[in-house]
Amino acid sequence: MSELTIKLETVDPVEFFGFNNNKLKILKKEFNRLNISARGNKIIVAGSQEDLEVFSDKVHQLVEYLERYGKISDQHLEEILHGRNPYETNFPQFQDNVLVYGNNGTLVRARTENQQKMVDLSEDNDILFAMGPAGTGKTYTAVALAVRALKNKSVKKIILTRPAVEAGENLGFLPGDLKEKIDPYLRPLYDALDDMIPADKLAYYMQNRIIEVAPLAYMRGRTLDNAFMILDEAQNATTLQLKMFLTRIGPSAQCIITGDMTQIDLPKNQQSGLRKTMQILDGIEGIGMIHLSADDVVRHRLVKDIIKAFDKDAEREQQFKNNN
Repeated sequence: MSELTIKLETVDPVEFFGFNNNKLKILKKEFNRLNISARGNKIIVAGSQEDLEVFSDKVHQLVEYLERYGKISDQHLEEILHGRNPYETNFPQFQDNVLVYGNNGTLVRARTENQQKMVDLSEDNDILFAMGPAGTGKTYTAVALAVRALKNKSVKKIILTRPAVEAGENLGFLPGDLKEKIDPYLRPLYDALDDMIPADKLAYYMQNRIIEVAPLAYMRGRTLDNAFMILDEAQNATTLQLKMFLTRIGPSAQCIITGDMTQIDLPKNQQSGLRKTMQILDGIEGIGMIHLSADDVVRHRLVKDIIKAFDKDAEREQQFKNNN
């Protein structure tokens, strides 16, 4: 008799074993010639070598399914155990445009025409600039595309970065060490990840640097390959910083740069390099650009009206300057 230990490192053991171990009971019933027990995130199995190999293969398939969808029903569990393809029946009405199956069965997908264009452009270009006002889903869609690429194993890691620029505050007066001071500026990236990846798996990814969230300055000197890179709030980066970031890209990397030219928080003596960088790179094959608008806002209904009101005010101020 042989023994096998399988460690569940990338999926939630509670979801794998089921409420009151109901999924574990299904496994035990299916492999009744094996002695199967669970301890924490480990499965200890004893039996013939042939049965252990079949069991190990099925567990691998179940883990892959959970990595992709975050949860598994008893029906899909049994379909995998009996050699049927659960992907054909799982949410068939959404198969074509779902980016990620998030936590609690959340379906993460493009919700506006421009968000879908952003998805399409990211599939056709290694570098994508996505511009637009707050609430248009730039960052969220970019993170979803990165998580999808990681789950599909087309990249080995995700790099999420932002310029550490204060929106009217001063980092030096905030409590804590550098990481604690910078983390609030990276919060939108963490929030998007929280929606799409179970907490224990996200912690595993972060601890093992499979997902890395860092300020833009930390990118200097690195070469990032087999990675999905996202630079958020790029309007707060200078031309030299953007050049530095874009030249970090390795042969098998993909990159999305998001920004909002109406919310520049740089000091008065510094200029945003985003618009100039886009002008310089415009027309290069493999670099895509998309501009989202107030019509793509997916937050509270008033956000769209607020953005339009500020845009009108900015136009009036510009006209006044031109006339004087």
